[in-house]
Amino acid sequence: MPTVAPLDVDGFVVRAGFLKSSAYFASGEGDILLSGNGETRIRVHKLGLLAAEPLVDGSGLITSGDDGCIYRCADDGSSELVAERPRKWIDLIAAGPSGAVAFASGRVAWVHLEDGREKEFQHDRAVGGLAFAPKGTRLAVSRYDGASLWWAGTDGAPVEFTWKGAHLGISFSPDGKYLVTAMQENALHGWRLADRQDMRMSGYPAKVKSFSWSFKGRYLATSGANAAILWPYHGKTGPMGQSPLQLGTRSDVLVSSVACHPKEDVVAVGYQDGTILMCRFEDNAEVLLRRPGKGPVSTMDWDREGVRLAFGTEAGEAGIVSLQD
Repeated sequence: MPTVAPLDVDGFVVRAGFLKSSAYFASGEGDILLSGNGETRIRVHKLGLLAAEPLVDGSGLITSGDDGCIYRCADDGSSELVAERPRKWIDLIAAGPSGAVAFASGRVAWVHLEDGREKEFQHDRAVGGLAFAPKGTRLAVSRYDGASLWWAGTDGAPVEFTWKGAHLGISFSPDGKYLVTAMQENALHGWRLADRQDMRMSGYPAKVKSFSWSFKGRYLATSGANAAILWPYHGKTGPMGQSPLQLGTRSDVLVSSVACHPKEDVVAVGYQDGTILMCRFEDNAEVLLRRPGKGPVSTMDWDREGVRLAFGTEAGEAGIVSLQD
């Protein structure tokens, strides 16, 4: 039977997950709780914390805030300033390969490379999301009316992908063949990178604010409905012409967060009432991981072995679910 170890976090939990030696919980109030061998609390931003993203190798956490600073926080509690844009509101960040960090404010995105070089990318409209490709330093930037794909380490014009509307969160498929954005109008849009074929995924009653790729990249799990919607990406045409899986359906509450298991075709599904279920793709078998709480589940992530799940809510509740005693 899964067990839940609650943790005391002050404020909206922006991001929760695992580094190499500890779990982390980043709060909008500015605090970061590291839970491993004991608990360590650090506060790096002068004002609020707006975004947090684990480094690709799991050695630390990148954070940004309304003080215009981007910090790298190690799992031992130490921190260092990576970049600073005074008087800028930095609420979009992404961690890439080889220590690259992307961040954005307004119409401008930047990439800070490990050797200290920085590249600036100007756009006609405000940036809505950032994502690095799985391999190489290609940066995808979502914006109004589409997305731009830049080479982060070299000069040159971007590859442009066009679709009318406001594009927000953005993600590459694990194999790098597809690019998917969450739109303002309760839908997803995707492109097959080889030929720029459009893929339209609609029908959501709410905006998609959370998505997670399954461990082999065969499915993309999403929030925004009264079930976790998993679009299939294992055919030649991606999700086009295929029906999505619907897991953890509940009649009275919407899914607010999803996190696919790192080793099995299983997804953790968090709801607006704080409930968390674990659902299996094959037969939609469900296991209750957490009972309802005080607010919507805002963030979840598994450890590398897939035996612990870190979670946080909009009401400041947080904890670690253990599948093993």
